[in-house]
Amino acid sequence: MARLLVQTTLPHSRQSSKTFVRTNGALKVSVSAHPLLELPYGRYPRLLMAWVTTEAVRTKEPVLQLGPSLTSFMSHLGLLPRGGQTGPIGRLRDQMQRLFGATIAFTWDKRTAGEWHDSGFRVSNETHLWWNPVRPEQAVSWRSTVTLSPGFFEAVRERPVPIDLRVVKALRSPMAIDLYCWLTYRNSYLKKPSRIPWAALAVQLGADYSEGKNFKRKALDAIRQVLILYPNARVDQVRGGILLRPCPPHVRRRLDT
Repeated sequence: MARLLVQTTLPHSRQSSKTFVRTNGALKVSVSAHPLLELPYGRYPRLLMAWVTTEAVRTKEPVLQLGPSLTSFMSHLGLLPRGGQTGPIGRLRDQMQRLFGATIAFTWDKRTAGEWHDSGFRVSNETHLWWNPVRPEQAVSWRSTVTLSPGFFEAVRERPVPIDLRVVKALRSPMAIDLYCWLTYRNSYLKKPSRIPWAALAVQLGADYSEGKNFKRKALDAIRQVLILYPNARVDQVRGGILLRPCPPHVRRRLDT
């Protein structure tokens, strides 16, 4: 997963505005919707982002091949090609359009040191989806592709956080996916126990929860889900937050030779 999108995450639920801002210390990440679309949110953009980052790191190419059919691509994400109002076909296509058409801006504002840095880019310069949603298993002559913008391509390849894509597929909630990626990232450099207050975790991972008790309840449920699949993570609930104890990340970094 892209490191910057582990430190500051996408919306969990549908947003009424066209711009979403997440803050993590001096870092602010804003996601702006395509003028004709709404903001991406929920589980599907996270599945897509994990797949996109993995493919960009694996192939070292900004042009990603999505597969000959919708069924084959959905299998990579662990999704079944079902249609209808509650099926994933329509929702996935909608979230793909939202995510690949969005613009992401990263702003580092450390006023005490007089530092200010800003960069922004669309996720994709070009997206071509040729699949027939009525016949998802049908292979088409034209290949569906997404061409990552240069800025986004560099951002996802710069120090990506190693994750197990099977875990991301298995987790059902966006909160659980965010916590899994965040935990394995934090454990990659954690040297001593660290107490994280609920308020600090909510700002980073759950800014769209209106009440702190709602976030705490959702976070505890998500932590239980994550620990089933990442049992070596050492997370304890303490007064006012959680306590992280040093342990190995879920997937160790592979050193390029």
